[in-house]
Amino acid sequence: MEETVLQVRQLKKYYPWKKNKVKAVDGVEFDIKKGEMVSIVGESGCGKSTLARCIIRLEEATGGQVIFDGEDITFLEHRKMRPVYEKMQMVFQNPYAAFNPRQSIGAALKEVGHFYKMKSDEIDKRIETLLSYVNISGELLTRYSRELSGGQLQRLAIARALMVHPQLLIADEAVSALDVSVQAQILNILMDIKEKENMSVLFISHDLAVVEHISDQVLVMYLGKIVESGSKKRIFEDPIHPYTRALLASRPREVPWENSKAILLKGDLPSALDLPKGCRFGPRCPNYRAQICGKTSPQLTDLGNGHKVACHFI
Repeated sequence: MEETVLQVRQLKKYYPWKKNKVKAVDGVEFDIKKGEMVSIVGESGCGKSTLARCIIRLEEATGGQVIFDGEDITFLEHRKMRPVYEKMQMVFQNPYAAFNPRQSIGAALKEVGHFYKMKSDEIDKRIETLLSYVNISGELLTRYSRELSGGQLQRLAIARALMVHPQLLIADEAVSALDVSVQAQILNILMDIKEKENMSVLFISHDLAVVEHISDQVLVMYLGKIVESGSKKRIFEDPIHPYTRALLASRPREVPWENSKAILLKGDLPSALDLPKGCRFGPRCPNYRAQICGKTSPQLTDLGNGHKVACHFI
């Protein structure tokens, strides 16, 4: 049986707003197994990044559980999080903000090793290994972030996150700010490292082509909830939820004569301050039935082989 590295159970993050609440994450559940690449997709504002930040404790969850490596870390005291961060690291979207501009790249990498009390020779050896992973010359260790390109900095950000051999890497839109050719290089590097280190990855993106290329499992998120989840093959070849179908239909055609038709959704994305009653996707759904969808929120139902869908009409 495969080892489960991360378990997320009914995780919630609400932000108070005057007399109301913004339900950024509302009852999300999923697991990540050892060595697995799990991707979260959805429109901007659906709660993907907030979910990631709650998992790694950059945001305090309102409720639910985050169980990492068998330990409930949801509300663990911050002073007790240090050993957790040896096993869970994050790479952010903006590589230019990831490094101290007054610190050389080599110093930034070594700082992580010193913080976690690695020996000097162990630090040097690990840096050498990581630079070979991300295809970066050791000559760049004396440079500063302002002297490097976005692609170089993002590869170095990944290397720094891997200094302490984490079991789980969270990549939040880690390639979206880069050119397409650079994106491909970094994605291939990330997949290679995942295999070499037997590491789990939670990958957050709105780019369906990227997600299809790298994922083992895919979670589709809409207004703070998971509406469909399953293997990459099931999600991309046999989507069930109307929102998932609309997302996939919106992808650019690979060839001009490809027979694909966009699915036009009704209305606009609802405000997070005034969420629809019942199914949150209901007002935009072609299958909407007020007596059912307008009253009850559908729960994720397992259709077999781990393929789950939250819809009244399945």
